[in-house]
Order: sequence, then structure tokens, then C-alpha cells
Amino acid sequence: MTAIAEFAPRARHRFLFDRAEVLGPLFIAPAILYVFALVALPFFLAIYYSISAFTIFDPSYRFVGAKNFLDVMQSDVFRRTLANTFIFTIGLLLGKFAAMLLMKEFPGRGLARALVVLPWAVPVSLATLAWQWMFDSLYSVINWTLIAVGLVDAAHPPQWLGQQDLAMIAVTVVHAWRLFPFGVVIFIAGFTSVPKDILDAATVDGAGFWRRNYQIILPIIMPIVVIGLIFGTVFTFTDLSVVYLLTRGGPINATQVLGSLGFQVGILSGDVAHGAVICLFLFPFLLLVVIFMLRALRRREI
Repeated sequence: MTAIAEFAPRARHRFLFDRAEVLGPLFIAPAILYVFALVALPFFLAIYYSISAFTIFDPSYRFVGAKNFLDVMQSDVFRRTLANTFIFTIGLLLGKFAAMLLMKEFPGRGLARALVVLPWAVPVSLATLAWQWMFDSLYSVINWTLIAVGLVDAAHPPQWLGQQDLAMIAVTVVHAWRLFPFGVVIFIAGFTSVPKDILDAATVDGAGFWRRNYQIILPIIMPIVVIGLIFGTVFTFTDLSVVYLLTRGGPINATQVLGSLGFQVGILSGDVAHGAVICLFLFPFLLLVVIFMLRALRRREI
């Protein structure tokens, strides 16, 4: 009995990590600390700076309330940047149509799927550098092709990265090219999850292309589509790599997005307060979009 009594405390201590209420929090603690250090802390710090007059040149904290938000919303550059950010979401929509094509049987379908995913695997710096050469004013292969087929005058080739409208088109194309594989993978995953018996039955009943896609397939894959739209929207609205590497937001701020404008104002120009406001501006919008999508999905499942 004495030996058993002496062994019991050691046994409880030895098998403490076998208990779910101890092991679970222990495993999730690193993830919580990671999110707190790299997401929550910068977020609250941005709020702290956004209601102040903090700059690199004047680091003393002075509360100004909502003045910075009003200043930013009255800026023409910011309003154009906000519109640019919304335009860049088209890549995910293009992914749906490509996924429809890649679901069909045709020679080389496996190779086509591999090539479609390639933009997602290539480092963004290398890919953007290649696109920069393609849009170059002197060595543009795009201009060379357009001139060869007679669509562009060789004496006045388009300056893709030097004209405001053309620069916006160029950045949108590159951004859609990068986001395109994500949309394709999401929709292919959804299409392959649809039971073939349902599609065969719909075909027998006389359902055409549009009815099969939007009345049968789309409702079935809606949970996958919603999650893909949420991630695609967040990635698009927070990405600044393509703009910064390709145009630096130019010419004349024509291709700025919120991420690049916030970096330019808050870091390069030293106006930390207004830079924080620009970075925070889309948080309420993204939060409402995510809540709306998840609530709509939940009502659909119920």
C-alpha cells in the first residue's frame, strides 16, 4: 500500500500531458502567440497611431481623434487608390471560367493544369521583373507583337508603364495573372466534388450549359466558392507586391492600392498616423464582407 501511495503522485505528474484539457492549450499556445505578436499587436498599434499626429520627425504622441480619417477621405489620391483596389479583384472571377474549360477532356489537359498553376509557384519578384521587361517602352514583346500584326504604329508605340490608363491596365493584368491560379484551383476542387450522377441526371432531363452550372453545380459548391472568395478578397485587398515592384504606384499615383499607398505615406514619407489610417481603412469593409458571406453560407446550410 505504501508503494502504491508513493507511486500515485508520480503517475499523475507523468501522465499530465495525456489529459486533453492540458495538451490542447499547450499545442495551440504557439499559434496564439504568433497571431498576437504579428497580427493583433500591429493592428492595435495602428489604431493607436491613427488617432494621433505621430510622425517620424515628431514622435511625441498628440491625440487628434478622427481628423486623420477625414483628411484621408478628402484626398483625391486616396479615392482613386480605393477604386484601384476594387478593380484588382477580377482575377478570381476569371478563374471560374478557366476552371470550366479545364474540366473538359482534351489532349494535354494535365499539362494545361500545370501551366495554369505556374504563376502561383513563381516568386513574385521574378515574375514581376519578367512582366516589367514585357511592358518596357523599348524592348516590349507586347508592342513588338502588336506592331507585327499591324495594330500599333511603330512610330508611336504604347507606353504601358508611362501612361496612367495603360499603367492601370498593365498592373491589373499582372495582378489577375497571379490570382488566376488560385481561382482555378478553388473552382476545380469544387467541380470535382459534384457527384457525376447528379450531372448525368441533369443532362438526361435536358439541362443546358447555363442551367447545369448556375442551378445545379453552383449551389452545391457554394461553400467552397465562398471560402475562396473570402481568401481571394483578403489577398487582393492587402497585396502591394505587384504594384510596388512594377510601377511604385505611378505614374502620378495612377496605380496605387491601399497597401502601397500606406507604405509610401507611412514609411517612406514618415507620416505614420496617416499611413496607419490608410492601412486600417478597409478593415471594417473586409469584416462586413466576411460576416455577410459566412452568414449567407450558414443560412444556406440550414
